[in-house]
Amino acid sequence: MDMKDLFNKFVLFSASVHRVTHDITKNAKSDTVTPVQYNILEYIAVSQPVTLSEISDCQQMSMPNTSRELKKLSDKDLIAKQEDTVDRRKQSIRLSKDGEVMMNEAFGCIETQLLHRLEGVSKEDLEAIDCALDILQTKVFY
Repeated sequence: MDMKDLFNKFVLFSASVHRVTHDITKNAKSDTVTPVQYNILEYIAVSQPVTLSEISDCQQMSMPNTSRELKKLSDKDLIAKQEDTVDRRKQSIRLSKDGEVMMNEAFGCIETQLLHRLEGVSKEDLEAIDCALDILQTKVFY
């Protein structure tokens, strides 16, 4: 296998993931949060509990900007922070009940969009897609 070809396929795949993610999430986002805040909430939803530095790193934001956005999300009662019992400087961040409701609604909308895209796909292809996603998750996106 030519690794350069594999790399080029990966770049194309990554760009397609970003485009499709934008397409299937654009109507899922609540009007009460900004796109940056939505991305933070989505990250928390799939990775919780998380820390400020994990969010900052993943979202490619400075720590002060991340902290400012988390404050806004906390003011909207969409996240909950809990101090570490050993190190009081550390906080774990989770979705609040309202945040869970918001993200469940968003994920429901995204699921509908995905199912629409998969209409007409054969059972065999769906199984291959499932297998491919498992391989990508364990080998590339871990």
